[in-house]
Amino acid sequence: MINTVRILLTLILTVFALSGCGSKQAPSQYSDKVGSLGDMGFIPDGDPFDGSPDDAGLQARNEGDDIGDDKYGDFTMVEGVLPSIYFGFDSASVGASERSKLQQAVEYLEQNSEHHLLVEGHCDWYGTSEYNLVLGDRRANSIGDYIDTLGIKPERIERLSKGSLEATSGLSKALSSQNRRADLIVLKK
Repeated sequence: MINTVRILLTLILTVFALSGCGSKQAPSQYSDKVGSLGDMGFIPDGDPFDGSPDDAGLQARNEGDDIGDDKYGDFTMVEGVLPSIYFGFDSASVGASERSKLQQAVEYLEQNSEHHLLVEGHCDWYGTSEYNLVLGDRRANSIGDYIDTLGIKPERIERLSKGSLEATSGLSKALSSQNRRADLIVLKK
C-alpha cells in the first residue's frame, strides 16, 4: 500500500513538473505596439504612446507643466550645491565614508529652512531597466530615510528614481561606479 501511494505521488508530481516545461505563452493583445525584449530590458520599436485607444488615460506633457529643465513642481532645482552619495555595486546601503556628505546636507537644510531636497537615485547600466528603477528607488529612499533620522522632516525630502536612464553603457563595473549614486538637488521656491 505504501509503495502504491509513493508511485502514485511520484507520477502526479512528474505530471505537474512536465506540464510547466515547454509551454509557450500566447502573444499579448499589445504585440503590435511592443518592441523586443533585449538583455537590458524593454526596447520600444517606436513611440508606444501614439494616441491609439490603448493609450486611454495617458496624456502627453505640455511645455507649461512645471516639469522641465530646472523645475520640479513649484520648485526650482539647483544642482551642485550638495555632493552626490555613491553606492557599492547592487547596493542601497549608505557607506560610512558617505555619511559625512549626508551630515553636510542636513546642516544645509537646517540653515535654509525654506529649501527642500530632491534625492535622485541612479544606477549603472548593468541589469534590466526595471530592476535598475527599483534599485534607484531603494537608493533614494535609503538616503531620504537616513536624512530623516538626522532630524529633517520627511515633507522636505522628495525621492525620485532615475534607474539607469542616464548611465553610460558599456563601461566596466569599476568605471561604472560614478553612475551608482544618489544626487542631492536643492529645491528652492
